[in-house]
Amino acid sequence: MKLAKNKTLKRKEVKKRPNQNHFLLFIFAQNKPMSPISLTVDAVVFGYRKEDGLSILLVQRKIEPFIHQWAIPGGFVLENESLEQAVYRELSEETGVHINYLEQLYTFGKPNRDPRGHVVSVAYFGLVNPDGFQIKADTDAENAAWFNVNKLPILAFDHVSIVQLALERLKSKIMYEPIGFELLAPKFPFSDLEHLYRTVLDREFDRRNFKRKFMSLGIVDELPEKVSAGVAGRPGNFYSFNKANYFKLKEAGANFEVLIS
Repeated sequence: MKLAKNKTLKRKEVKKRPNQNHFLLFIFAQNKPMSPISLTVDAVVFGYRKEDGLSILLVQRKIEPFIHQWAIPGGFVLENESLEQAVYRELSEETGVHINYLEQLYTFGKPNRDPRGHVVSVAYFGLVNPDGFQIKADTDAENAAWFNVNKLPILAFDHVSIVQLALERLKSKIMYEPIGFELLAPKFPFSDLEHLYRTVLDREFDRRNFKRKFMSLGIVDELPEKVSAGVAGRPGNFYSFNKANYFKLKEAGANFEVLIS
């Protein structure tokens, strides 16, 4: 009998616990609707040319707010659309660029970051070889162009902060994952790879040491094809990224950190 009595008490206690929907029911009873929050995606797309350095793809806005001002590509997520679908669509519509390497960067959600209201943005950063595309502005973008990372115009919204974080991520990640090959042509002189790392990291390093360390990773193939000779010096070979070998080594737990000195 004592045991049964305790069980009865426990059942009564359970019934008295607040339901997880009580808070929402209270809100509705007070006739206080929840504040609407909109969701957008933005993309910091890096490109690289040896003669131009590291660049970012920007669009010039055709609508308010910040009409005629430059911004990173992006827009509102549509109903029944995933974040990835939204960011690929916005890049295609506003710039004509179709990108292979894209990863989520950070979520920006300060209530006052957008004058239209409380707009949360999920930001991405991507890498692309600019020579592989003809950029073309469309929809709510009146222009699209590449800008050197050191010569950016005034940007709309909080896009300066988004770009800065993306640049920090790129500088960090390129040291332990070979994402830089997304910025190069399929075959390249080794000097282009060296120049890319110097440009992204914004510092000098020993060229011979860099080549020795990078070749020891086992993910770069030296090709028999020669680079056209310049004014002076012996023509070198072209190189290419061995993606298949990279994934094989990665699966085996290989370390791709490039210790540059």
